[in-house]
Amino acid sequence: ILAASQIPSQGWLETAALDLCSRTEATIGSIPFHKEETGQIVKALITGEKSGIPENIKEAFRDSGASHILALSGLHLGIIYGILRSLLLFIGNSSKAEGIKSTFIVLVCGFYMLATGSGPSIIRAFTFIIIGEYARFRKYKMSLSIVLMSALMIQMILSPTCVTEIGFQLSYAAVAGIAFIFPILQEFWPGDRNDDTFMTKCARWIWDSAAISISCQITTGPLAYIYFRSFPVHFILTNIIAIPLCGIIIPSVLLTILLHSIGWCPEIITRASELLITAISEA
Repeated sequence: ILAASQIPSQGWLETAALDLCSRTEATIGSIPFHKEETGQIVKALITGEKSGIPENIKEAFRDSGASHILALSGLHLGIIYGILRSLLLFIGNSSKAEGIKSTFIVLVCGFYMLATGSGPSIIRAFTFIIIGEYARFRKYKMSLSIVLMSALMIQMILSPTCVTEIGFQLSYAAVAGIAFIFPILQEFWPGDRNDDTFMTKCARWIWDSAAISISCQITTGPLAYIYFRSFPVHFILTNIIAIPLCGIIIPSVLLTILLHSIGWCPEIITRASELLITAISEA
């Protein structure tokens, strides 16, 4: 599956995945959002199709440091992974149940990867999921740095030329920041987490979110400046707001698409999704 994007001719699985993506885009286009750009942002969030987004909105996301939200990345696949994990909780935690959950999750995430064009960032995230699910099933404990280096080696073996792609470089640079810099910044907040009060936990969460943003910007900022000649100055505040919002928006949007595709979608759900999209656009 990881090498599928490198094969010139499409197999039946990739054809089916791309057909589903096209149908999803058509369904999104038929949802009666009040604002035309809402549907275009939804397409970007779910299928990676950004061509219909007005340039001023792209520019606003870019200037605020939230352009990664419009580009399919590990964030999006990670949220989908979390949704799948939550939906499969009823199976239980036995070894057999974990095997079923891991297999199902890998298959669904792999199909989603194919449907959205198998970009370098999505392939990286999918490789992480495969390694993580294997480690979970085998009861191995693997640090993020080990998963990162393992995925990097696998992806470069399967497609050596991917190292020249901007998406590949930015994706691995961001994760490298989280793996190697974030733990250092995280420890700047004093005290034992186990002794935190509710207010202290909230404050620590804000610091952790800011620390992740700073870590990613340290490693991706130079690349972004080299390629795009820009550097977002409000990235900390933007990502503290935008990333949690994404965790709500993507499930909400997926539910809207699903209900609309079967011909039964209460207007309140459509309006709620549009309100969330508006909130992240103006964050």
